[in-house]
Amino acid sequence: MPFRWSSRTTQSLSAAAMSALLLTSARKHFVEPQFFAEVVPDFLCRDDSGERPNGPLAVMSREEWVAVSGLIEAGAAVVLLIPGTRRAAAGCITAMFTLFLAGHVDALRRAYGPAGTPARRKAHTIRLPLQVPLILWAWSLRKPASGPGL
Repeated sequence: MPFRWSSRTTQSLSAAAMSALLLTSARKHFVEPQFFAEVVPDFLCRDDSGERPNGPLAVMSREEWVAVSGLIEAGAAVVLLIPGTRRAAAGCITAMFTLFLAGHVDALRRAYGPAGTPARRKAHTIRLPLQVPLILWAWSLRKPASGPGL
């Protein structure tokens, strides 16, 4: 007798996998923050050195943005596991990944600028398009589990 996956089981496993990815990423924010530092757009980063004026969105330092986004990812990972909050969490995670596109575009722009290196160009050229499947995956978790099994 073959085992049949219900749509609820499939969605729960997918949510658990997304949660594991988010928790791994959240941990990396604190263990290896420099991996994420380049992806924080300059216009969001407060400059306390006085070298450039701070824009209206520059409310935190680059390091603070990395830490806050790590905490948000950890919280989202937990809330995603709760079936009653999964739809809202998935919508928020979709928005978060979509907003991260701005950081990836900014990092890619800087990587191809005068201070860019071949390694940074390669890394950010790969990282930017990886956001698309993450956005689609998070969006797919918004759908209620129903219908026949797989």
